[in-house]
Amino acid sequence: MRRVAAAGLVVTALAGCGSSHTNGSATLWITRDRGQKVLLVDKVKAGQTAMQALQHAVKVRTSYGGRFVQSIKGVSGDRSGRRDWFYFVNGYEADRGAADYTLHPGDVEWWDYRSWKHAIHVPIVVGAFPEPFLHGYAGKTRTAAIVYDSKALEPRARALGKLIHAKAVTADRIGDANVLFLTKADVPLSATTSGAGGPVRFVIGPTAARRLLADPKLVRFRYSGLR
Repeated sequence: MRRVAAAGLVVTALAGCGSSHTNGSATLWITRDRGQKVLLVDKVKAGQTAMQALQHAVKVRTSYGGRFVQSIKGVSGDRSGRRDWFYFVNGYEADRGAADYTLHPGDVEWWDYRSWKHAIHVPIVVGAFPEPFLHGYAGKTRTAAIVYDSKALEPRARALGKLIHAKAVTADRIGDANVLFLTKADVPLSATTSGAGGPVRFVIGPTAARRLLADPKLVRFRYSGLR
């Protein structure tokens, strides 16, 4: 039987709730090659659009009336080479142009220049963890839960729950919560979702969980696969 672990914390923002997006700060990341090379990490003001934050931080060239990013810091999209700029917010692949997304406090805006030869869409990445558990998408968050399938995993599950501000729920009422599954199978960290802002399902094995708890930054900028 799978069990649900509460972190012993109160979630202050439940599904559908959000804070004012005019105050506070967000984070801007710029990388390339699926996060393998980091070009910029910076703090930006919340309340502006993702495009404005990007343009204030670096040199950007756009097309289609300023709604599509063609190049960042001199690195241009290459249609023939199937390489372009893609952006995520709190790990979600954005469902709108950067000029149409308003940053909320705590958001992580992540631009990555990569090949789309094998996959043009990547709905969710793990590299912004503990996002999207903490700040959700477009100012709306979901209840977070930890599910584990062995009593021996309970201490580690509770520790992970503290990272994501998990709320106590019962296994049959997970519903549309964001869930981190801690399994006894020794699998790498991975994530799935139906789309931007939708419920996420993260899965992690005990070895990867131990490493993540020791240093949460180990997963930073990864698309998937912390073992």
